[in-house]
Amino acid sequence: MSSQNWTVAEAKAKFSEMIARAMSEGPQTITRNGHTAAVVVGAEEWQRKTKRVGNLAEFFAASPLRESGLKVRRFKTRPRKIDL
Repeated sequence: MSSQNWTVAEAKAKFSEMIARAMSEGPQTITRNGHTAAVVVGAEEWQRKTKRVGNLAEFFAASPLRESGLKVRRFKTRPRKIDL
């Protein structure tokens, strides 16, 4: 996948083209004052990158520390009082 840089003005003027390229060529970077301001990606790629895999319980169950014998000591004292 190639990435192309666009200034904000170019992105505004050629928005449809930028979206088409994001879908066919990959992420398109928008810069403002020479610094990366945003990246436009196709919806398919976004869904693939943000797809949730499992849940928190499954994550902890699969942890290599589960059977390590790690003991966590908990303090039974109350936390210090904070004046607001």
